[in-house]
Amino acid sequence: MLTIDPKDIKTAKVHSILLHSVAPRPIAFASTIDKEGNQNLSPFSFFNCFGSNPPILVFSPARRVRDNTIKHTLENAYEIKEVVINVVNYSMVQQMSLASVEYPKGVSEFTKAGFTPIESVRVKPFRVKEAPVQFECKVNQIIETGHEGGAGNLIICEVVMIHIDENILDENGIIDQQKIDLVSRMGGDWYCRASGDSLFKVEKPNAKLGIGVDSLPASIRNSNILTGNNLGQLGNVEHLPSQEEVDTFKESEIIQYTLKLHNQDRVLVEHEIHILAKNYLDNGHVADAWKTLLCYS
Repeated sequence: MLTIDPKDIKTAKVHSILLHSVAPRPIAFASTIDKEGNQNLSPFSFFNCFGSNPPILVFSPARRVRDNTIKHTLENAYEIKEVVINVVNYSMVQQMSLASVEYPKGVSEFTKAGFTPIESVRVKPFRVKEAPVQFECKVNQIIETGHEGGAGNLIICEVVMIHIDENILDENGIIDQQKIDLVSRMGGDWYCRASGDSLFKVEKPNAKLGIGVDSLPASIRNSNILTGNNLGQLGNVEHLPSQEEVDTFKESEIIQYTLKLHNQDRVLVEHEIHILAKNYLDNGHVADAWKTLLCYS
C-alpha cells in the first residue's frame, strides 16, 4: 500500500490522485452571466446535491493549479448570484468538452460549442436546451477553501426552478436512468457512461435491522465462492427462511441432484451448494440463496 502525505508532493500530483480515485463524478454544466450581460458556460465535476428541502446543489470552480487564477464562472457568481446547472448526457458530451476550453472573457461557449441558449424563468443565465434536466438556481453562498492554486470555491446554490425533458420519463413520470443516459467524469481524459450494462441495482438495506455478516455461519463467511457483495446480500435479511421452507426447497431437483452427485463428500457438496447460492444472489434471489445454503449447513 502506497502511503502519501499530500504536503510532501506537488499540488498537481494531489489533484491527479483525487480525480483518478474519487470517481465517477457527476458534471455540473454551469451557465452564468456577468454584470455586462456576457454569457458563460463551463463544466465542473466537483459537484453534487446536498439537500432537497430546500433543494441545494454545490459545485466548485477550483483555482487553477498552474497559475492560481480563478475561472469566469466564479467571477460571474460573485457579480450576479444566479446560475443554471444543466446535467450532461452522452449525446452532448463532446460539445460539453469543447465548452471547457478557456476562451477569453466575453466569448460565449454557447456559440463556440454549438449549444442552444433558452431563457430561464426566474434567473438571468440561459439554460442549455440540449440538456435533459436544467436547474435554475440562486447562489446562496460562496465558500473559499483556500487562496493557493487548487483551492476550491464552493458555490452553494438553491434550486428555484426545474426543467425536465419529458422524453426521459418513464410511464410513472419518474426519470428513467436508461433514457437520461448520463455521463460522469473520471481521471484524465476518461468519462463514464451510465447506461446499458454499466447500470445495476443494489437493494436498499431493510428499514428493520438485517442480521449482519457477523451472524453468518463461518462456512459461509469464509467461503471461497461467495464474494463480499454476496455476504452483504445475505446479511441484509431480517430473518432466515423457516425450516419448513428449507425442507420444501431441499426436495427440488437441482438440490437433490447436487447432494446425490457427490455422495456425501462434504467438501464437494458445500462447494457446489455455494456455487448455486452465488448464482441466486447474482440474480437477486436472496431468499432462494439462503434456502440453498441451509439445505446443507
